[in-house]
Amino acid sequence: MNVDVTIVGAGPTGLCLAYTLARAGMNVVVLERQPRKALAEPAFDGREIALTHESQRLLQDWGLWEHFPAEEVSDLRHAKVLDGHALKGMNIGPDLGKQSQLGWLIPNHLIRQAAFTQCATQERVHILDSIQIRHTRTHSHGAEVELEDGRTISSRLLVAADSRFSETRRAQGIPAQMHDYGKSMMVFRVKHEVPHDHVAWEWFGYGQTRALLPLNGQQASVVLTLPHHAMQALQRLDDEAFDQDISQRYEYQLGSMQRISERNVYPLVGAYAFRFHNPRFALIGDAAVGMHPVTAHGFNLGALSVKHLSERVITAFQQGKDIASAELLQSYTHAHRRSSLPLYAATNMVIALYTNDLAPARFLRKTVLKAADALQPFKRLVASQLTG
Repeated sequence: MNVDVTIVGAGPTGLCLAYTLARAGMNVVVLERQPRKALAEPAFDGREIALTHESQRLLQDWGLWEHFPAEEVSDLRHAKVLDGHALKGMNIGPDLGKQSQLGWLIPNHLIRQAAFTQCATQERVHILDSIQIRHTRTHSHGAEVELEDGRTISSRLLVAADSRFSETRRAQGIPAQMHDYGKSMMVFRVKHEVPHDHVAWEWFGYGQTRALLPLNGQQASVVLTLPHHAMQALQRLDDEAFDQDISQRYEYQLGSMQRISERNVYPLVGAYAFRFHNPRFALIGDAAVGMHPVTAHGFNLGALSVKHLSERVITAFQQGKDIASAELLQSYTHAHRRSSLPLYAATNMVIALYTNDLAPARFLRKTVLKAADALQPFKRLVASQLTG
């Protein structure tokens, strides 16, 4: 089978890239180990994605936005960052940026579903599900992927979009900085008594990190980060004890909380590839950069990787040039590294400081947060990153 581009991984970034390239006239194969039903009807996984204004514009352009039910699109109007037991910290509002709100919250599984639905409208996108890859190789004129069933897919460009633990990246010999944060993250939805006013929280406590993402009505998504042993103890609680524990952890700021969804637990591991391309090969999404969820920025970077790569590939295709030239892929790498490296490095610095509970670090945490809240230019920069 010969196509223009082969994409490994049918997550939202892989599918969005497939759609944009097919819309421009290219033939694309997407390879995925999951069955088609899991792609067409992905299960709720507890993760809510905070979308910036740029990501929202991209999803509109790619046709995904129209598939989201209105009741599942939540406004993100303000954000606050707290430390320890203090209820005052850094506050960021849309008045510091260019829009009337900071962004939106969309369930991750609905983004996945919409991406699959859009790809289904493109006859040039061929999704091969329930497959296993035996071998990948690249050469001067293209790439080949050999499947376990004996089929071979040949293309001019091979793209990996198969998670931060990308096997395709490893097979291509590209190393990645893997950062195991030694914690687990639990995500679930709650209903609560006190209105949240569409304010998102990031609350760095002692021995735990709490986040709250405002959903429609008096509901929210809870994101709780704990050491593995503490997470295991929490999971053993019955429903009543669990609800009480969560309400106490959030110091009843929204009154009593009651869980209304299943709980999902994920290990916290970050990843940053040493390079984003090889000859005839590129990394996008989490395969390139897997962010710590404290930023809620992971999908936004994934969408940017799709934008950076697709714009260059489409321009080359329309001009009759090589869609996987060394110059093109190097240009993509430079663009995406500029977008991702400062945020990735800054995030790791923040995590290192705000998860250090020693007395000197506690003092520094409060000092830094107080100073950041007083620096209007810094807060405007943060807001502009969300609303620009």
